[in-house]
Amino acid sequence: MKIIEGNLRLKGNERVAIINGRFNHIITDRLVEGAKDAFKRHGGNEDNLDLILVPGAFEIPFALEKALSSGKYDAICCVGAVIRGATPHFDYISAEATKGIATVGIKHGKPVSNGVLTTDTIEQAIERAGSKVGNKGAEAMITIIEMLDLYSEMGK
Repeated sequence: MKIIEGNLRLKGNERVAIINGRFNHIITDRLVEGAKDAFKRHGGNEDNLDLILVPGAFEIPFALEKALSSGKYDAICCVGAVIRGATPHFDYISAEATKGIATVGIKHGKPVSNGVLTTDTIEQAIERAGSKVGNKGAEAMITIIEMLDLYSEMGK
């Protein structure tokens, strides 16, 4: 049986963007740092990495659609943070951001990762932005790197 699997390697010529929902920027800035670090550590050329800033997680799918439609990017890593509050707003925003990211990624057939945190508390978000649970921004970028290599192995 032939196993087709992506590896954590970049050639250095891949064009990648990070789309960051700035709301909860104390958290999302750390996610961006993690994603950028993972990109560079796995052979990415920082000149080929763009950061696209949007107001919040809800706006990520709109920027993702525009970025992928441009043809400029081989893959996009989405990061943001939605933290539960006292109203159902959390449920609507997190669901629409997640659904939108998945829908746009499938439409364009390019690697897209969802590193948008959806947590009950700010403490949980902090843990996932580089403390106890690691950095989910870095994990989202590692997913992009593996998927880019997998797409290459599969002949895109």
